[in-house]
Amino acid sequence: MAASSPEEIQRNERRRRLAKGLLIGGAAIGLPALVNAWVRRRAGRLPPPTWGRPRHFAWSYGEIAFQQLGEGPPILLLHSFGPGHDSLEWRGAAELLAARHRIFAPDLLGWGHSDKPALTYDGELYVQLIQDFLEDVVGERALLVASGLSAAYAVQIAVDQPQLVRGLGLVCPLGLDLHGEEPDFKDALLYRLMRLPVMGTAALNVYTSRAGIASHLRGEVYAAQERVDAALVEHHYRASHGSGAQGALAAYLAGYLNHSVRSVLPRLALPVWLGWGRQAKSPAVDRSDQWLKYLPDATLEVFEGAGSLPHAEVPAAFSRRLEAMLEELPE
Repeated sequence: MAASSPEEIQRNERRRRLAKGLLIGGAAIGLPALVNAWVRRRAGRLPPPTWGRPRHFAWSYGEIAFQQLGEGPPILLLHSFGPGHDSLEWRGAAELLAARHRIFAPDLLGWGHSDKPALTYDGELYVQLIQDFLEDVVGERALLVASGLSAAYAVQIAVDQPQLVRGLGLVCPLGLDLHGEEPDFKDALLYRLMRLPVMGTAALNVYTSRAGIASHLRGEVYAAQERVDAALVEHHYRASHGSGAQGALAAYLAGYLNHSVRSVLPRLALPVWLGWGRQAKSPAVDRSDQWLKYLPDATLEVFEGAGSLPHAEVPAAFSRRLEAMLEELPE
């Protein structure tokens, strides 16, 4: 029997934690179901950003909050997905890159300070959002730097709309293997259960407890445990419990945000830079070989002492090496 991949192990563990929460939620139905509202109130509101210049983009499906910094050739930074993830992961790198570039760092729809409408979240929605943001906000060809699953959306846009993109920076990208599949029966069932008003909310409350978030950040995202301090956990906790925040998170956990780029990678004709943390777990650095198979001309940079978010853990080294790639891009 073949050994499970790190992604499969992580997905099974996620299902186990969500199933535990669903059992708790099922038990809570017979009780006054005020516990979920109590959790949301106790979490408190996500405080406003203290970096960059806050801006808003009135998109057709909701208002998009973003931070803008610096002047010069534009760079659009796209955050990864997970409980409480948003543009904050880019702060350190953005502030360094802003010395020579105009930086845009949005909270994607359903995350952070952006609107969280009650709609069906999927990969196509985010591809359209990013494309519209490039056209209506950035307004000129930009370097598109994307982390995790958002890298798959960046690749799709670079193939379909190359006039909007100067080059790609893909950070621990997803979009191949399991992450490009349609949700299977178990994930589809979990998604339906997670969207139930009482039981589903309780399951996600368990998954996004402070202990659950700390476990996620220390076990799956960051290489250095000391970087996951109380302030970072609190930010992710509050971002996970805002009104409507669980819609996009449930879609992500169930695989509805997956977007396969295997078939379009051979058509990608723009410069590509790959950034990977040496200690990244999902996807692990050895998965970079699969991307280089399709993108033999891409540059790969591996960052020591970093996990899946090298731009957050080692922003100085990350920015310095990304700048080297920028200097080689054609005007």
